[in-house]
Amino acid sequence: MNIDASLLMQAARAAAGGQQYPAGTLYLVPTPIGNLADVSLRCLHVLALVDAVACEDTRVSGQLLHHLGLHKPLVSLHQHNEQSASAALVARLQAGERIAYVSDAGTPAVSDPGALLVAAVQQAGLRVLPLPGPSAVVTALSAAGDARAQGFAFAGFLPPKGQERRTRLQALLGSAQSQVLFEAPHRIANLLALIAELAPAQTLSVCRELTKQFETVHTDLAASMPAWLAADPQRERGEFVLVLHAEPPQAASEELPAEVSRMLARLLQELPLKQAVQIATDLSGLPRNGLYDAALQMKKAAEA
Repeated sequence: MNIDASLLMQAARAAAGGQQYPAGTLYLVPTPIGNLADVSLRCLHVLALVDAVACEDTRVSGQLLHHLGLHKPLVSLHQHNEQSASAALVARLQAGERIAYVSDAGTPAVSDPGALLVAAVQQAGLRVLPLPGPSAVVTALSAAGDARAQGFAFAGFLPPKGQERRTRLQALLGSAQSQVLFEAPHRIANLLALIAELAPAQTLSVCRELTKQFETVHTDLAASMPAWLAADPQRERGEFVLVLHAEPPQAASEELPAEVSRMLARLLQELPLKQAVQIATDLSGLPRNGLYDAALQMKKAAEA
């Protein structure tokens, strides 16, 4: 870092030191998703204050602390040892220590380990104190500009391949919410091709390397995304967050084609509403929202 670490910590202490930071507390500390300048003064103060830092990868977190001029005992807690490591950390908290938990990047326990630790601490009657901060999910949503969305859902990583991947994606399409997905660089071409196949007219935002030097946010119809990606080999590198935009609601005056209406009515005789709508969506290619509304009307009419 070009800035003097001691000056940075003085600023953090001046800005955040007035608040109480009780002992025997687990502090969830978000870390930058790519740009070190995004670390907050409050996060710096807490990291300087705690007795130990539990982390997803001690190498990654050790490097971050070194950049910040901090030297803390590190405890490894990742998806393969979270249950056993949580028990040991609860014991330390019960002894009155302050413990911070950080993931490799972003907010802990959101697609990253940490949820089991939080649950164990709460079950022990101890306090969990979350700090707000960097999140790839929220950063991507803010840049997507999905003005018609009715909230959002975080889907994380889809299954890596096969029918399970296709089925999971089909369940996300046509929603009234923004759907946020993560994807690895070696699978991004496959995912964009699959979305283009299943929902070519749905708007999609592809966010690459968020907050970093080569950050890219590209929004267009899903049908155009495979060609956009192939136009520049550099576009397949880095970390990806995708936002599937909300499906526009079907106009009230728009009626289902007669054959689709008959199919949906027959499906409703044999299956639960959501399953019938999903099958009708897959077979007809029509927006799920419109089919869902039609199914609700059919069900109410049948019960009247």
